[in-house]
Amino acid sequence: MSSEYERLLRETAAAIPYLAFLGIRFETAGNELTGVLPYAPDLIGNPLIPALHGGVTAAFLEVTAITGLVWSGLRQGVIAVQAPVILPKTIDLTIDYLRPGTARDAFARARINRSGRRYASVHVEAWQDEPDRPFAQATGHFLMQRG
Repeated sequence: MSSEYERLLRETAAAIPYLAFLGIRFETAGNELTGVLPYAPDLIGNPLIPALHGGVTAAFLEVTAITGLVWSGLRQGVIAVQAPVILPKTIDLTIDYLRPGTARDAFARARINRSGRRYASVHVEAWQDEPDRPFAQATGHFLMQRG
């Protein structure tokens, strides 16, 4: 995969302060994009379990879905390889909290169900130890922005 795509992806993520605050980053392997949420004590919502805050989980899922759409658009040539990238806008996002996210790193991957000129539908899952055992998942619909 082009290092130019990866550079643009890093620049886009760096331009979003909330990503830096949460520590979210993205890793690529071939055509696959994985979101990484490194564990930090500030991300815990329930210290008794301890479990990741639901808002942190939701943000992680949403930003992974949006970044997955950008990554896919770059690879398909639908999004120009130039900064700044115009990000898709969230129409709605439905989150299923399947089990507590515990005090360790989390990972997420998006699957694009449909991506057209104006609209996209994405499913994203987050896990910690095993990709086949997600702790949260989301389905989102996005308004595609074309520059």
